[in-house]
Amino acid sequence: MLVRKVPGFVPASPWGLRLPQKFVFLLFLSGLVTLCFGALFLLPNSSRLKRLFLAPRTQQPSLEAVAQVASHPRARGQESPPNPAPAAPAPGEDDPGSQASSRRRKGWLRRTHPTGPREEATAARGGGATALRPQEGSVPSSFDFKAFRSRLRHPVLGTRADRSKEPQSLVQTQREKIKEMMQFAWQSYKRYAMGKNELRPLTRDGYEGNMFGGLSGATVIDSLDTLYLMELKEEFQEAKAWVEESFHLNVSGEASLFEVNIRYIGGLLSAFYLTGEEVFRIKAIKLGEKLLPAFDTPTGIPKGVVNFKSGSNRSWGWAMAGSSSILAEFGSLHLEFLHLTQLSGNQVFAEKAIKMCLVSISWQVRNIRKVLREIDKPFGLYPNFLSPVSGNWMQHHVSVGGLGDSFYEYLIKSWLMSAKTDMEAKDMYYEALEAIETHLVNVSPGGLTYIAEWRGGILDHKMGHLACFSGGMIALGAEDAKEEKRAHYRELAAQITKTCHESYARSDTKLGPEAFWFNSGREAVATQTSESYYILRPEVVESYMYLWRQTHDPIYREWGWEVVMALEKYCRTEAGFSGIQDVYSKVPNHDNKQQTFFLAETLKYLYLLFSEDDMLSLEDWVFNTEAHPLPVNHSDSSGRGGG
Repeated sequence: MLVRKVPGFVPASPWGLRLPQKFVFLLFLSGLVTLCFGALFLLPNSSRLKRLFLAPRTQQPSLEAVAQVASHPRARGQESPPNPAPAAPAPGEDDPGSQASSRRRKGWLRRTHPTGPREEATAARGGGATALRPQEGSVPSSFDFKAFRSRLRHPVLGTRADRSKEPQSLVQTQREKIKEMMQFAWQSYKRYAMGKNELRPLTRDGYEGNMFGGLSGATVIDSLDTLYLMELKEEFQEAKAWVEESFHLNVSGEASLFEVNIRYIGGLLSAFYLTGEEVFRIKAIKLGEKLLPAFDTPTGIPKGVVNFKSGSNRSWGWAMAGSSSILAEFGSLHLEFLHLTQLSGNQVFAEKAIKMCLVSISWQVRNIRKVLREIDKPFGLYPNFLSPVSGNWMQHHVSVGGLGDSFYEYLIKSWLMSAKTDMEAKDMYYEALEAIETHLVNVSPGGLTYIAEWRGGILDHKMGHLACFSGGMIALGAEDAKEEKRAHYRELAAQITKTCHESYARSDTKLGPEAFWFNSGREAVATQTSESYYILRPEVVESYMYLWRQTHDPIYREWGWEVVMALEKYCRTEAGFSGIQDVYSKVPNHDNKQQTFFLAETLKYLYLLFSEDDMLSLEDWVFNTEAHPLPVNHSDSSGRGGG
């Protein structure tokens, strides 16, 4: 010791300290030890250090865990192990192996006890937002998932023989190819952009955009049901784990009511109905609550943009100088919002107006119909721009493509989703379809049937790619039309779908342009470069799927396979799929974006096109405009499939 080296110092004991000095030293040492141990337990995020000294304690299950077990007690045993393989590191990234191991442990822990300090720390590292903790996020519900599944007419994934004993058919091979495309698209996203909204495959990074108000992971949410449908079990568990650990709702930006509803709400709802996993139901309801301020207008017609931080709303600046709401946006809420009402139950929250707002969601979307029923419509047509303040049309522009499309789709699907009891939706749909056929449907000199756009009585003889969903919509609604109109509507659906196929067949890439015209002797082709791009859109293959299920005409599978081959040849890159800027050039110029709807819609509809009709049977399910399946409201107990 130092004291032994001091000249002239004579120690009073073998330790070099006198008795009073020993007492003072020991007193100081005990105080220091007490202070250090106290700091271990008082400092933030000290739980790791506590585990060095304290034996683990058994935790009580959270409300969320109780709800999961109570709603489907045997479901856990049927799931694949929650141990997804870690993503390979992207160039310039750290090796994720150590993080992957902790993710696997947390995946196991989630099934036995609630979120702990490690999970909270992970959430904090993920972006600073607070995760939906069980005590904060649990939403009690009287919804009986087991009873719901028992009422389905068919098993969710259809009735199939043991594939291992079947010879590999051509259709099975085609279906497996589409499944491989989905797997490749997902793995590329996971490797280079996991948690971002979209993948940019050329630059191998992620893209956030500004449509979702700060919400992340749009591709994850949009992919959930497609991964489940294709039985990509490991990939589905990866997506589910991300939703549980990293999908935070504490965001503060401006969001599109329409896009958040169809992609996020629709994706979460369908994931819940397919799996019964409570995390999807809870997140959907909490996010739906954040959209409600959009309805705060004199008419109840919501504005297109909601501010998650302030709770304010506004219309898009480009929509008649910010004065209008868009028909396709406020008219495409009915399916999802009715399911939010059902799943929130009668006792959603006990505080303030939240409960009343969620219970009145169905009233809010029904009020939209009330406004539309009472307003005068030019020639029975619905213009695209409506003032949410006055309730008057702002411009007489009518389109079954962009700005108008999904409004009509949701009318017929509301009728079907209600198990054919929503007579108001049915009447509005067939009245609108009659007006469309009278004033917008045309046949070109070359014999192609198309739906033009209407501007105050003057027709634009063009059809957008977005309008190509209408073939499938008209086919879907033909069965419930007046008897004398059914065959006519089936033929109309087939002719419109044929025209959309021609827009693909007449391009060099066999992919269709964003819009195509019928004038100056040119038919079903784009006439300017700004309309020649293809961004992985699904509407044409969507109609192929519906027409196949109605007719079983092999031409629709032939056309669908042409799309698969074109996607592989012109849109597949080394790190994902990308849109192209000119469908009339065989040398693709990629736009560097793998759209979320490519995984949600395009690949799903192609997969269903090559599947049996009882996979997501149209007797049991309707697809929202992002292709997320939502169940028909079978109120009886005559279901036969259940599974």
